[in-house]
Amino acid sequence: MFKKEYKIENVVASADLHVNVPLEKVSRKLPNTEYTPEQFPGLVLKLEKEGITALVFSTGKIVCTGTKSEDDVERAVKLVMRELRKVGIKFTRKPDIEVQNVVASGNIGEKLNLVDLAFKLKTAEYEPEQFPGLVYKVPDSHITFLLFGTGKIVCTGAKNKREIKRAIDDLVKTLKKIMKK
Repeated sequence: MFKKEYKIENVVASADLHVNVPLEKVSRKLPNTEYTPEQFPGLVLKLEKEGITALVFSTGKIVCTGTKSEDDVERAVKLVMRELRKVGIKFTRKPDIEVQNVVASGNIGEKLNLVDLAFKLKTAEYEPEQFPGLVYKVPDSHITFLLFGTGKIVCTGAKNKREIKRAIDDLVKTLKKIMKK
């Protein structure tokens, strides 16, 4: 019997803070940062207590990871701004925030024959010697699933929780059809 259990694991969002950020100065004054411009042009800001990591660029654009809901994204951006205020950066505009990717994990409650599915799902890739899961790109969508023989799944590429739910519902319908044959 199929089930549709899942939980949001990570929400990745980008934001424009509308201000230039002196990364060298920030890295010298804030202990929770890493900045090696020879390797990567952004500064890594870790808010460990909150489980948030932000990539901060000199243009004022940031990428935040580690939140568990769309609602937490705005709070995460505010926390990053709070850290940047500590080194004298002033903000005059509200940031533009956009969710880029929602990652969910779950269990559909059925064992899956990944070899069989690899042949029956047109947009699937399965290379068990390289990775134990089947990669299924949902046709005409930006969503990708990792399917495992145990019935566990990972869904990535969604922009919100509603898209995750719809994608999992559609996946289960597709799998029911395929597995009946």
